[in-house]
Amino acid sequence: EVQLVESGGGLVQAGGSLRLSCVASGITFDDYCLGWFRQAPGKGRQGLSLRCNSDGSTYYADSTKGRFTISSDSAKHTVYLQMNGLLPEDTAVYYCAAATFEVRKEIPIEGWPSRGQGTQVTVSS
Repeated sequence: EVQLVESGGGLVQAGGSLRLSCVASGITFDDYCLGWFRQAPGKGRQGLSLRCNSDGSTYYADSTKGRFTISSDSAKHTVYLQMNGLLPEDTAVYYCAAATFEVRKEIPIEGWPSRGQGTQVTVSS
């Protein structure tokens, strides 16, 4: 069974930074792509970034480029999302998700079948 546990959310002022972590279990970590999406109140899910451990490829949504960085630590089975220059519109619940490379090619991050419980990020103005 795939389990993903996020941490690192919180309240931060605009312009601040947070680093989200997601520990994955139940998967062969290096065979999977891991990513992040978010959902703000009253809005749909938005895919943010992903990293495929098999080849190190990454993807960033336009809204995150230059501000967010995804990385992973295979030894710790953990993927991180470093978020800098946070804006009030970044306020949302952030979710970690996992997929095989084949699923990643067909389905956007926010639709991947394995996801965590989410961690709240609140950015005050």
